[in-house]
Amino acid sequence: MLFVLAGSLLTFSMTQEVVEVEPHPRGAFIYEQHYNESPDSLIHRYQVEPLKAQKYRNVVRQQYDYSCGAASLTTILRHYVGQNLNERQVMEGLLQYGESERIVERRAFSLLDMKRLVTELGFPSGGFRAEMSDLAELDHPAIVPINHAGFEHFVVVRDIREGRVFVADPAAGNLSFTLHEFQEKWAKNVLFIVFPGEEPPLNNLALKEEDMRFVDDQTLTLQARREFPAFHEALMWDIQNELERLKNNPDGSVENTRKQLYFRDR
Repeated sequence: MLFVLAGSLLTFSMTQEVVEVEPHPRGAFIYEQHYNESPDSLIHRYQVEPLKAQKYRNVVRQQYDYSCGAASLTTILRHYVGQNLNERQVMEGLLQYGESERIVERRAFSLLDMKRLVTELGFPSGGFRAEMSDLAELDHPAIVPINHAGFEHFVVVRDIREGRVFVADPAAGNLSFTLHEFQEKWAKNVLFIVFPGEEPPLNNLALKEEDMRFVDDQTLTLQARREFPAFHEALMWDIQNELERLKNNPDGSVENTRKQLYFRDR
């Protein structure tokens, strides 16, 4: 009888443990942390979202090198006005209602092509020329052309907050620029807005708390030096090699380089 009772208690304890452990989604990363230093303390479990998922949250990634315009428009249509469309469907619509011959010739979509498709979908839209002050007062996401890394590119401006312009980039995901950086990149100060119809717009492109967490290059470099000494040593080795390469340069490049390194490390 005693053995039966002990077996029942053990079965009950194991059942309780099985019930308490919930199944996790496939591919999810779970971080476990004890409430205090005791190994017998309760465990709190956190589901950690991959950086890739955070970076491309509510951003339609472009599938082709020339489809940034189509992907930007798809981002607006899907995550702002609630149209369940993918990039290929939007590209086919742009080819059908846009200037197809010019699209093929320049291998890119224009704001006019976007306006024609959006009109066929039943949404009002418009292209405007604006200043940074106008962009800061917008209450709609906007598609803007930029010159980035030597290429013409389309991104979606989500909002301006704390001196930074937050964009949904179909190639690089959610990122931000300082006002000065963005103003230098903004091509011709034009923007394209799709206005919602009778239904209220979705809130998927609105900034959230996690979107406000950005790290400037100087802070990132400082943290890397503290956390990864080997990285710092490799960096200094590269710098020393560069100084040696320039040491015979008569235009003073070595001295300028030393000054830049000095002030950058302060």
